[in-house]
Amino acid sequence: MELISIFANNILPILAVAVVGFLLARFLRLDVNTLARMTLYAFMPALIFNLLITSSLSASEFGQLGLFTLGTTLGVGAITWLVTRALRVERALASAMLIAVMFSNGGNYGIPLAMFAFGQEAMARASIYFVISVILTYTLGVVVASSGHRSVRDALLGVFKSPTVYAAVAGSLVLVTGVQLPPVVLRPVELLSNAAVPAMLLVLGMQLGRVGKFERLRLVGLVVGLRLIVSMLLGFGLAQVIGLTGATRQAGILQTAMPVAVVTTILAVEFQVEPAFVTSVVFLSTLLSPLTLTPLIAWLK
Repeated sequence: MELISIFANNILPILAVAVVGFLLARFLRLDVNTLARMTLYAFMPALIFNLLITSSLSASEFGQLGLFTLGTTLGVGAITWLVTRALRVERALASAMLIAVMFSNGGNYGIPLAMFAFGQEAMARASIYFVISVILTYTLGVVVASSGHRSVRDALLGVFKSPTVYAAVAGSLVLVTGVQLPPVVLRPVELLSNAAVPAMLLVLGMQLGRVGKFERLRLVGLVVGLRLIVSMLLGFGLAQVIGLTGATRQAGILQTAMPVAVVTTILAVEFQVEPAFVTSVVFLSTLLSPLTLTPLIAWLK
């Protein structure tokens, strides 16, 4: 019954919105690139800023989760990089594999699942993990994705052209200083941030509408295994080293076991690093995730 509840309350709504995007792309032939760019340059910066300015956790917990998020992201990224080198994967595909494994769907999947499994306190900590992960996605993730076709120098310069970086800096300043922003600023930010998750899911569905069939199934399966299993095991180890306990440990490890982030499809489309491959990994990892998340939740309780 618990498996059915997790699927019905978390995975099924994700797939339902993705199906809407799939139908829009298939029958109305809408352009996925336009929506992907709107999400990358408008909706996601607003989401990052809004989550940062509404955070209420202590500085020590924020620091622990920051270290944990950075450690697990870089750790599983290093493992994936070694795998791509061993398999002699071409540059663009290697970038696609890296962004798929390093960044999990900690927002529209991880946050509600943390609430369902462990309660309000865990959900608050899962939200902080998500904020930090999103910042990494639009800094480190942009470097990795853009390096698939560009030099490292151009990739690094591209980071500073991304409004999400400045949204993260601005949100952090507001959080630290405690400045009270007027409604004329807060309300547009909230409206744009509310559009981020459905826009990401529509992009996923629209991308699925462009894919005729899944290719490179062995590599897809490898990436799914790295995302759902290896990342989770790394999370257990790092949580022990850092000393995470209680709801912080539950939320942190749960987030490391989430499927591939939907936002990676947006990066893949924007920088043209195997978007069909990334979409396949997002889709299959989401479908298979209940098989690993259900026993994990039972273990963490």
